[in-house]
Amino acid sequence: MLNAGGYRSDGRRQYELRTISIDLSPQGSGADGSASLTHGLTQVNVCVFGPREAKMRSQTYHDRANVNIEVAIAAFSASERRKRGRGDKRILELSQTLKSTFEPVIQTSLYPRSQIDIYIQVLQQDGGLLQACINATTLALANAGIPLYDFVCAVTGGVHSTSPLLDLTLLEENDLPNVTVAVMPRSGKVTVVSMETRLHVDRFEEIFRLAGEAAKAIHVEMKKSVRDRTEQLVASMQSVGRPPTGVDAGDEY
Repeated sequence: MLNAGGYRSDGRRQYELRTISIDLSPQGSGADGSASLTHGLTQVNVCVFGPREAKMRSQTYHDRANVNIEVAIAAFSASERRKRGRGDKRILELSQTLKSTFEPVIQTSLYPRSQIDIYIQVLQQDGGLLQACINATTLALANAGIPLYDFVCAVTGGVHSTSPLLDLTLLEENDLPNVTVAVMPRSGKVTVVSMETRLHVDRFEEIFRLAGEAAKAIHVEMKKSVRDRTEQLVASMQSVGRPPTGVDAGDEY
């Protein structure tokens, strides 16, 4: 995993994160907010609808909004070319993890008797799937104008021999013990610690700390993308009704 020069298989140093690409332009038809996020070669699209009236009476709560999350993984997203239905165990576990992550973060008490639908489409997988879903969902909720107590930023960490690694690829995830950590940067609270492999307790504390610091670095990029998108929308709203450059308003009449 690490060569003699301390580089990984994709040319990164052990603490170096993959390139992050964020697109907050409208994705789904009629979506209130959306986000397309890429961590290296892992790509996720998220669309948010709501708050809106709940479709089923059993999903209506008188004191808060119901958060519904559905995950779909494209058959071409991984090399195995396996089509996963909604009843797939991995998809159900991922959906439940995301639901338990965001229910305490969204200010659901502001929208009683309503529902917030979050649809996640995984287009490409190359490690860090949970972290990409968490980060993209946070951005889509912010883009939809849904109040959050804080951003939720996630990153995956692992250990090779005695060397910690951050933001693992699929090859590294398959060969190394790893853990995904999600934090709320402003408050410092940890919202998710997900570990599907064995990790020695002596290594866990160091990886946990490094992953938390890396998540704060990702938060800077996420916050910048939301600010840029907001400034773009404000500029477009202010330009409505203005005469074109070089044209006097009196010349139009």
